[in-house]
Amino acid sequence: MSDTTHLLLPWAATSSPGSAQAWQGLALPQLERLIRQLTPLAADVQDEECFSPPHERALGRTLGLGDADGRIAFAALHAAQTGLANAAKPGDGWAFVTPCHWQVRTDHVTLSDPAGLDLGDEESRALLALMAPWFAQDGMALHYEQPGRWLASGPLLAEVATASLDRALQRDVRAWLPHEAAAAPLRRLHSEMQMLLYTHALTDAREARGLPPVNAFWLHGSGALPAQLPASPPPQVVESLRGPALREDWAAWRSAWQALDAGAVAQLAARAAQGQPVQITLCGERGALSWRSAPRSLGQKISSLFGRERLSQLHEQL
Repeated sequence: MSDTTHLLLPWAATSSPGSAQAWQGLALPQLERLIRQLTPLAADVQDEECFSPPHERALGRTLGLGDADGRIAFAALHAAQTGLANAAKPGDGWAFVTPCHWQVRTDHVTLSDPAGLDLGDEESRALLALMAPWFAQDGMALHYEQPGRWLASGPLLAEVATASLDRALQRDVRAWLPHEAAAAPLRRLHSEMQMLLYTHALTDAREARGLPPVNAFWLHGSGALPAQLPASPPPQVVESLRGPALREDWAAWRSAWQALDAGAVAQLAARAAQGQPVQITLCGERGALSWRSAPRSLGQKISSLFGRERLSQLHEQL
């Protein structure tokens, strides 16, 4: 339905035991009211080790980008929407490039949250200028967008799968690096950038200010645009659960859920009650569950399946 109001909620659950505990007893009356009125769609459940988490797969399908693992072309779409794609060659792929800090230990390499870098515009541009020639050697051009995120374009980025930043944050990056043979230049670039930045004056200046060094980058959202994209409006993606989930601040996560229930979810339930077409998609780390409007006769047949007991079991399905 092209005029359907679609609410997409990433991080509605996580694999952490703390998330399951926080869900228990969480009162979400508007969500319960809403899904009683709607028809369930087929669940999307895949391995937690997929490069693309459920919310990106759901968003990719809605935007017409598909859901191929690690190849949902969010960066290419963004480049096209902002006019940046005019700077690329036909057939190029795109990816987002996030400057970041890797905490290197003997047994793991952790990707710290880039939000903690406090990276300014001038400093970010200097980093891009420093790194750009190395990317160019492998046929990739860097494009500045904002301090915490650049874009890259090149034929290689149409081929390789890259892991979502949400998959790698606060985790050992080695499990999330591109592993296919075609991605060998990217793996080499990671090593080269660590050596380049380790003793650079930009790193010394940051450490003198008490800031973590930028010693790495993360590529994500890679791929090339399909020939045609649907004209349907994108879903409303609500990110308020993401920060608390990544920090494992379950009290804040519960509060964010309650605010959502009283706000965006309540508004969607009111639309559904008025007969307007709506859809809601809840996404965890493993799966996504969706419900949407259906003819009333069908809704009546299934409404009994979505009571309080069903709501209490949603978390384990995500």
